[in-house]
Amino acid sequence: MRIVPILTAVAVSASLYLVVFERDDLMAFARGEDATEATGTETPVEGEQLAEAEETRVGVVAIQSKARTIGNAVILRGQTQAIRQVEVRAETTSTVISEPLRKGAHVKKGDLLCELDPGTRPASLLQAQAQLKEAEINLTAAAKLSEGGYASETRLASAEAAERSAQAAVAAAEREIGHLTISAPFDGLLESDTAELGSLLQPGSLCGTVIQLDTIKLVGYVPEAEVNKVELGAIAGAELSTGQQVQGEVTFLSRSADPTTRTFEVEITVPNTDLSIRDGQTADIAISSAGSLAHKLPQSALTLNNEGQLGVRVVGSGSTVVFYPVQLLRDDVDGVWLGGLPENADVIVVGQDFVTEGVAVAATYRETEQ
Repeated sequence: MRIVPILTAVAVSASLYLVVFERDDLMAFARGEDATEATGTETPVEGEQLAEAEETRVGVVAIQSKARTIGNAVILRGQTQAIRQVEVRAETTSTVISEPLRKGAHVKKGDLLCELDPGTRPASLLQAQAQLKEAEINLTAAAKLSEGGYASETRLASAEAAERSAQAAVAAAEREIGHLTISAPFDGLLESDTAELGSLLQPGSLCGTVIQLDTIKLVGYVPEAEVNKVELGAIAGAELSTGQQVQGEVTFLSRSADPTTRTFEVEITVPNTDLSIRDGQTADIAISSAGSLAHKLPQSALTLNNEGQLGVRVVGSGSTVVFYPVQLLRDDVDGVWLGGLPENADVIVVGQDFVTEGVAVAATYRETEQ
């Protein structure tokens, strides 16, 4: 048996092991260096391992964000509505004898809108008054006779009934004459011409339409998911279709939902002393509600996790990625306000789509304006 080839093979194997697996120690030994310094610092092998670990971290850009309190707002679309609008109608039949007022005219409470021809109504009133006087005389006579025992109680009761009937006839005649003048029920504007001279009005016929605009309402409908955010007395702002900005307060919130849309009616009262706001204008309404903590971040920071949830990725403890689902509270021109994050968060704004939760990252921070 030849032993030389076997020894040669063992020597070659040992050399290969030292070259491949112990190369660093072998080179240090060849240079006359210790594998470990007397100060106890890391070996070159450990340093290279740490360097390799750092090289495996994914580079990202993050911003240090701090939550701030913002006022939430319920956003809805509505329209303006006159605080009052009344169609003034006739209550008796007669012909108009007054000149008409034209639409757009300002009227005061009690101003004459339509005057009707009295016809025979004054005569009917005189007749009713005469009958009342006669009934009063008969009642006086019956009462005296009844006191002396010369008239029955039935006659006295009949005289009393006749006197009350005559009083009712006078009241009806006076009320009928009162219906001949149709007046404005409140200060406002005429939205239509009053009835034309000579036209015949019957009970229910339109004399004119009066609207009041010095105070105006904004009427909108709140979704049921946000109705609890709206309170009576809350401040609300609106932008009209003309670009005009107005402000008022919530004066009504419906307690029952619309059966079709499942929304709740809300009314906001707005001053309109110059009458610049018209009835029926479209308005974008924002109603203030209680504030909440939120982060203002670039919209590009938003991403989706594997389950399809909307959120952001932040640098957590150990420089590993953590995903937080968020709620979009408000959308501004220069960013979005998000809820659902810790008060302080290092939000990844570049590279968030290339990392997942638990991945180690090497974050570079940049300044941000909030």
